[in-house]
Order: sequence, then C-alpha cells, then structure tokens
Amino acid sequence: MRLNEISYTDAKPVDGYGPGFFRVGGEVFEGHVIVSPKGVTAWGGYDDVTAITDVLAGEIDVVFCGTGADIAHPPKAFREALEAAGIGVEPMSSPSAARSYNILLSEGRRIAAAMLTV
Repeated sequence: MRLNEISYTDAKPVDGYGPGFFRVGGEVFEGHVIVSPKGVTAWGGYDDVTAITDVLAGEIDVVFCGTGADIAHPPKAFREALEAAGIGVEPMSSPSAARSYNILLSEGRRIAAAMLTV
C-alpha cells in the first residue's frame, strides 16, 4: 500500500461536523458555513446566494452544496444564480460535501463547499 501525505497549503480542511456545527482547521463554527481556500464564512442558506457569488465568482469553478444530513435538490433560483456567475453546483449531503471538498482541495482544485448543518 502506498501512503501519501496530504498538503492543503494555506487553505484549511473540514475536520469534522456534528449537530449544528462544522470543525474547519481545528476551529468550531456554529451554523451553516461556506468553506473555501479564502477561509470560512457564515452562510444564511439558500437565500444567501450573494455570499457565494460576490466573494467567490472567478475564484472557484465548483461549489459543493451540502444539503444537510440527506441529499436534496437546492432551489432552482439558487442554482441558476450560481451558474450565471460561472460557478458550477454539485448538490450532495453535507458529510459528502465535506469529504469531497477535502479531497479536491488537496489536489489544488478551485472549489468551495456551502454546507447546511446536519
């Protein structure tokens, strides 16, 4: 078996999550969050699309949309606003979004995760 050390440069990975919180880079954040190479930001949910488009447009290619404990489709207006800003949307459960974010972050990809709490 070959093991490789993962390097995240200055960006911080999602270390864990639980009821109502996420732990990113060893720090606990209560509530919904946007995690990107720029840092962690509180997120107001689907109605807060400008928190993603205003800060991350041109900086990321895809946002993993963590929909909570289970996968669900984000609202059409949310998806369309992100796509109009040139950001792809991949809906998945928040645990899956956290794992996917960490993997692609370690590869140096231009990604972010907007996650609802579980």
